[in-house]
Amino acid sequence: MISLIEVTWNAEQKTLRAVRTAVFIDEQHVPPTLEWDGLDAEALHLLACNAAGDAIGCARILSGGVIGRMAVLGPWRGMGVGMALLRKAVQVCRERGWGDVRLSAQVHAIPFYEKAGFVSCSETYSDAGIPHRDMCLPVAA
Repeated sequence: MISLIEVTWNAEQKTLRAVRTAVFIDEQHVPPTLEWDGLDAEALHLLACNAAGDAIGCARILSGGVIGRMAVLGPWRGMGVGMALLRKAVQVCRERGWGDVRLSAQVHAIPFYEKAGFVSCSETYSDAGIPHRDMCLPVAA
């Protein structure tokens, strides 16, 4: 069982940094200067926690409906944590009236986002040396 909570950067910076550092910086070798882009303080964050209350995943939502920085710790992948985070992030965007939800997906994760109704809306490009494509969720989805 997992819980999803909306948090602010100021309240949970240490926890959010730990999850994102483990996934993006340590595992995927994203340079820290790219990961910490200065947008976290103005964003809404989602934190996924296990039954013991330990952080196991996170996501960031920027104003206007841009979902990003989705990360799930390795042992929790394939257990529905990422999809729960994504669905909650989409719900938050819709509650705020942001009809066009967008994200930048690592190419290997495109099928995951397609399962949630997202469609590719750009050509492939490199972000932090990792192939990405922009994806959009149609308003009616």
